[in-house]
Amino acid sequence: MTSETTLPPADYVVIGSRVALELDGGFAVAVPARLRLLESAGAAEPLLLTVDGQSVQAHAAQRQAFVEGRHVPSASRVRNLFDELVADPAWLFEAGEPGEATAGVTYRTVTDAASRPIVSLPVFANDPEWHLRDANVVVHAPGGDRVLRGFRSLYIAWFESVAAVRREAAGDPERLFVVVCESRQLGEALVDWDDPRVRLVHTVHNSHLPAPHDDPAAPVSGLWARWLPTLDAYDAVLWPTAAQRDEVAARFGDPGTFHVVPNTIALGSEPPATSTRDPRSVVMLNRLAPQKRVDLAIRAWPAVVAAVPDARLDVYGDGPLRDDLQQLIEELGVEASVTLHGATADRDAIFDRSSLFVTSTSFEGQGLSIAEALARGLPVVSTDARYGPREAVDGAGVLVPPGDVDALAGAIIGLLQDDARRTELSSRARAAAARFTPDAVRPALVAAVRAAVEKPSRRIHPPGS
Repeated sequence: MTSETTLPPADYVVIGSRVALELDGGFAVAVPARLRLLESAGAAEPLLLTVDGQSVQAHAAQRQAFVEGRHVPSASRVRNLFDELVADPAWLFEAGEPGEATAGVTYRTVTDAASRPIVSLPVFANDPEWHLRDANVVVHAPGGDRVLRGFRSLYIAWFESVAAVRREAAGDPERLFVVVCESRQLGEALVDWDDPRVRLVHTVHNSHLPAPHDDPAAPVSGLWARWLPTLDAYDAVLWPTAAQRDEVAARFGDPGTFHVVPNTIALGSEPPATSTRDPRSVVMLNRLAPQKRVDLAIRAWPAVVAAVPDARLDVYGDGPLRDDLQQLIEELGVEASVTLHGATADRDAIFDRSSLFVTSTSFEGQGLSIAEALARGLPVVSTDARYGPREAVDGAGVLVPPGDVDALAGAIIGLLQDDARRTELSSRARAAAARFTPDAVRPALVAAVRAAVEKPSRRIHPPGS
């Protein structure tokens, strides 16, 4: 390995608020893939750390799912703050300073297996900024209560305890600790973490634009409105697409830390030839959630079957809109040719027998499912949504305006009726997908981390500044 593909010496952790395969869709696949990419670039046993407050049993099941799906090499690589509080809170008992609960704030108490109180957490019902509040977290240490300033101090205390153990094992008290943050809520909570031995690398997973997600000048809102002003605090920011990086830089400025580092896929074995596929099989694979606008593809289907009577649309994935989508299928009278199959573990087998992949999404961060379909030789019809589809398709499919049902139907019909065109696009698919393999992406990740490590932390400010 060379310096272009090898990370600098440091300890590496990937952090997220919650990362659960059954709850978080493509995000939960992309995050452990980043962990594996770090390890392939020389990081020694990188960890995935989460801070969500589900039960110990729920976290155990999530870790097992990661292992069974080969997303992580072992369950020990995935750790959770609250699991470790219950198992051994010694690290927490050393944190904070003497104090008491904040007056007027409601608390919930976390106990150990013997029902002894460990920590009392402030509760802010229906407050989207709860993680930024300064109400004391009360640590019930054996020598008396101690307090930490809000959840941000609790998170930092845990991360610092992990770093301390790693530094002790390495025999190097100054060893760098590189934190790859996958959650904006966590990122904005860590902007005051001023340990000079820490580098904070922040990733992006989705579009920052408000509905209808197609105006780069539209006012940002919610979490994005809080997070974008913190860009200067991160030692590197990893964007999944060049388009989003460029539009954010043009509008908000690039502090010199922006890098394009897509999420990765496994290219897998050579896909079957077009001639072996079902020429009338169209497939979708995504969450049945508002973002994905599966309803647009269903609304396009009456026109498709009018032109290609034996065409079939098989939709894989689950989500909150399943009942609504089934009702739409029945209202349009396309039950015979459109099927909602639910979640599947046989993605590649499904792709290998299909002839066309469709996504009618309204916005994306990157659109991993497009790259996964291309890897199996599937031509793609996609909305040209910000951000991702255009860079992913790369000449191996057809892009249509977002929300345009007629254009979507026309593109599907055109490809189903043109075997030669589908074959031509299929021949380009594999090369388009190869740009998202670990080998292709690793140099960009290493370059971003090296740039962050070679400079002082951006959260260290000179005296008097």
